[in-house]
This record gives sequence, C-alpha cells and structure tokens, in this order.
Amino acid sequence: MKLSVLDQSPMKSGVSPDECIRETLDLAKSCEAYGYHRYWLSEHHNSEALAGSAPEVLMAAIAATTSRIRLGSAGIMLPHYSAFKVAEQFRVLEAIAPGRIDLGVGRAPGADGRTALALNPNASHAADAFPAQVRDLQAWTSGAELPLDHPFRTLRAEPRGPFAPQMWILGSSNYGAQLAAWFGLPYCFAYFFSDGEGAAEALEIYRTQFRPSAVLDKPHCGIVVWAFAADTQAEADYWFRSRALIQTIRPRGRFLALPTPEEAETVELTEIEKERMEGIKARAFVGTGQETANRLRALCAELKADELVITTGVTNHEVRRNSFKLLAEAFGLGA
Repeated sequence: MKLSVLDQSPMKSGVSPDECIRETLDLAKSCEAYGYHRYWLSEHHNSEALAGSAPEVLMAAIAATTSRIRLGSAGIMLPHYSAFKVAEQFRVLEAIAPGRIDLGVGRAPGADGRTALALNPNASHAADAFPAQVRDLQAWTSGAELPLDHPFRTLRAEPRGPFAPQMWILGSSNYGAQLAAWFGLPYCFAYFFSDGEGAAEALEIYRTQFRPSAVLDKPHCGIVVWAFAADTQAEADYWFRSRALIQTIRPRGRFLALPTPEEAETVELTEIEKERMEGIKARAFVGTGQETANRLRALCAELKADELVITTGVTNHEVRRNSFKLLAEAFGLGA
C-alpha cells in the first residue's frame, strides 16, 4: 500500500501565514527523504485556518527542490476556474517535473460563498458544469480528443510532452465517487472531513460503478486520514489537544488557526462540547508510530483502500516533521 501526504499548510498561533508556507516547502523535502509516495497540497481561500491558497504554485516550488516524490493538488477546486487554464498550468508542471504530477480536482468551493463569487462571478452555476469540466480537463492534459461538436475542440494545452498529469477525483460524498467511476479515474475520499462518515458507502459505490478507461483498467481508491505520531502516547495526546479543540468547536461556525496545547486547555467548553471532544479523542489516530500505523492499516483493510494519505497539523514544525518520520518508519518506507 502506498503512503502519501496531504499538507494543508495549517495556520498556527504565533506563526505568520507566510512562515506556514515555508514550512510546507521544508516538510516536502523531508517527506521525500522518508520515502513517501506523493505530496499533495490543498486549496482554501480567505481562511483563518489554512494558508495554502495556490497548490499549483507550491507544487512548482517543491518540484525545484525534490527529485522523486510525486506532487499533486488535493485539490484544484475546478468550478472556480477555466478548465483550459488549469490544463495549461499542469502541463507546465509536468514539464518541470516529468512523470511526477498529480492533478486532483474537487467540486467543493474551499471557501465561503462570498469568496467563491470573488473567484468566479458565475460561481452559483459553476458547480453544475463540473462533469463537463472534468471531461475537458482530462482531454487537454492528456492530448485526447474532445467531442466533435465541442466549441474548443481544436485547442491544445501547451507545453505537450511524453507524460501527462495523473488525474484524481477528490470528494467526501457519493457524488465524487460516482463521477470518478464514470470517467474511470482514481478516487480519493476525504476521511478526515467527518471522521469517516460516508466513507464505506462512497468507496463501495466507486468500486461497483467503475468503468475501465484508457488510464485505469480497474478501481483505484485512496483515503485521506488525519493522523499524528509521537515517541510516547502521552506526548501524542499533548500535541493532539490543539486538533481536538478545533474539531470540537467547529459547529460554532469558525475555522481558526491551531492554538498551542496550552491555549487549547484554557478554552471553556459546554457540556455537549466536552462530550464531543471525548468522542473525537476516542476515534483519533494518535499515538506512537507503531500503534498509529497499526490502526491505520486496519482502517485501510476495512475500507479496501489502495492508498493512504496522511494529513496532520500541530503548532511545532519539528514535532510535525517527526510524526511523519515515525509513521514512515512504522510502515517500513525506508525499506
């Protein structure tokens, strides 16, 4: 099973957003050295919690300082953009890092409605065109033919070359699973969005409805899981306080920068929120490297996932780096 990384460039208390981006660049080099297969970057806009607003730019920067690890978007929120322009961007990335580029796309806005409107004045209708955008994007990135009656059939996304980005459909609902199955593309479920709610159903829909394509002859699915490892369970629990609090107060309607573990302890919670936090802690993939890896393996076996993508965030960069190192060792990536 392939093990990969999703880095959302999480914002942290006491750290400027631009520094969070530089930490992403630094972590990518470490994860390549640890043996991870892919390094994916997310797209969020006008966020107080996540600094990564332009995954294609980060991919180019990381490509310049790595040589083996695959680089990808998880994902490009396609309804914000012209499919042709996205195709050109990823053809350029493919020229920079031949054979190493993943193009993960999603339909969700990755932003509030007002921000989505700022990105695309036609945002209210753009999501309806998502399947057609996926078709066009797949054709333009791979050099395949568009339908005869397509108004832009003769356009070519440059620079062309011997490799094409590997397209993925990303999602957290049955819609994305059905679309990936229809186009015969790899599918990745955002397990960490809702602690896995709906994951089993979506992945089963994907597998049963999958249609073989020119790029994939059988279903290939992954899951993105929030996981954290430390040298001891006590240390892991300490750093997890920040994530546990953010997840607990999410229903309040705000997505905030990660507080330090000490700051997280000072936040007053309602009785309902205290119960919610205990549930979050009980379900979390948090512990020593081997213990966390064992639980992740069991989850992948249960869901029949072909790939596992790990995302994590704590307020100390070196601690986060060590988590990825411990998990890589527990999964035997060095071997």
